Amino acid sequence: MKTKQPQTIKKQSERDAILKIIFGNILLGFAYAKWMVPHAIINGGVTSLSLVLSKVLNSDVAYLTNIITIGLLIVCWLFLGRGRFLKSIVSSVSYLFFFTLFHRWEFSIVLNLPIDFLLASLLIAAGYYFCLSAGSSAVGVDVIALIIHQKRPAISLAKAIRWLNYTILVLGFFTYGWQSIVIGLLFSFVYSWLLERFLQQESM
Repeated sequence: MKTKQPQTIKKQSERDAILKIIFGNILLGFAYAKWMVPHAIINGGVTSLSLVLSKVLNSDVAYLTNIITIGLLIVCWLFLGRGRFLKSIVSSVSYLFFFTLFHRWEFSIVLNLPIDFLLASLLIAAGYYFCLSAGSSAVGVDVIALIIHQKRPAISLAKAIRWLNYTILVLGFFTYGWQSIVIGLLFSFVYSWLLERFLQQESM
């Protein structure tokens, strides 16, 4: 029985990582486009920041999301190294494509806020997990969280993401009011808690 050569194993590993990144961004793009944006849930992520800016600037959410994502990709290249940057290119292109696709695709699966809240929490946590476990970023606030974690390893990725989300939520207060912020705070806690559970399972 032939054993796989190291180069073959490496290529297969890289292919599996790319597939995980693409799948993670399908989940992220779908959840944000079909649940987060329709409910105007401001959870502190890039799409949430785009929602806030779109109301202030009267611009399209997908357009602003694309601009912010490209900016974060540049930050990733400058601070997180070539390997993560190259994978993050795949992640950013995937997210831009799938979010724009689902955002433009005129079908609704909105049921009610509690159910949509739980489904979005699960899919977004899973999407981040697939990207991070494949050695990529989701090219969202996790880029900044990865830099913080790199400088201060004692701060977990999930907690860094949570506090960055809370910071952006403060901006959302001035455009969407306290009710959206309360829901956003709860959402940030739930999905980052789920993400932490997923990442802990990965490290076991």
